[in-house]
This record gives sequence, structure tokens and C-alpha cells, in this order.
Amino acid sequence: MNAANNRSTDEAQIRNLVEDWARAVRSKNIDGILANHSPEILMFDVPPPAQSKGMEAYKKTWDVFFAWFQDSGVFDISELNITAGDDVAFATALMRCAGTEANGDKIELDFRLTICLRKIDERWTVMHEHHSVPAS
Repeated sequence: MNAANNRSTDEAQIRNLVEDWARAVRSKNIDGILANHSPEILMFDVPPPAQSKGMEAYKKTWDVFFAWFQDSGVFDISELNITAGDDVAFATALMRCAGTEANGDKIELDFRLTICLRKIDERWTVMHEHHSVPAS
């Protein structure tokens, strides 16, 4: 296979990984959410804590998210771009989620996602995940 075919295959694998992750979030499937993340995952998030290091800390952030998310089912990718090298890649996405605030207001939130990946044993693994919202 030539380099262009490898790159195309890697990008398709990463696209599937991100889409599977978003589908797992929508169905609150924690095993699916964690499936392709490194035990050493580092995440920067919108709600506190600002950074979560390691799988246990990352996993805890989903409890907070799901309490807000409830049964909205909205965790959608509107634009996904992938850049893949031989063993390192990154993906950027524009996304939308929905949930219920503490006061009962239902809101939809547009956010940005950046994921950094490494190919370990021929498998793409999420090493860093960053969620952000534009400053107002």
C-alpha cells in the first residue's frame, strides 16, 4: 500500500473511532466511551475540573456530564477534520450537545473538540481530549 492509501485508511479508522465515541455518549455506554482511550488520557474540559489525568478521572467526568445530559440524546458532530501521520494524529470537530441546567432550563450547547491520538500496536488510541466553548 502506498503512503496516500495508508493515510486514507488511518483517517477512516479515526473517523469511525470518533463517530463510535459520539454514538456511545448518546446511548450513555461508558464502556464504548472509554474503549479507545489510553489509561494515561489527559482531558481538558469545559466544566470543572479543568483537567483530568488518567482513566479514573476521565471516567468520573462522564457522571457529571450524564447528570446534565439526562435523556436529551443530543451529542452530534457537525464537522470533523482529521490529520494523520504514521503514528500520531489529531482530529478537530464542531459539535452540539444538550442538557438540563440546575434551574431546570433545557439548553443546547455548541462546543469544539480536539482529540490527539497515537497509533499503538497498529491501533489508534486517544491520548488527549479537549472540549471548549467560545468565550462570550
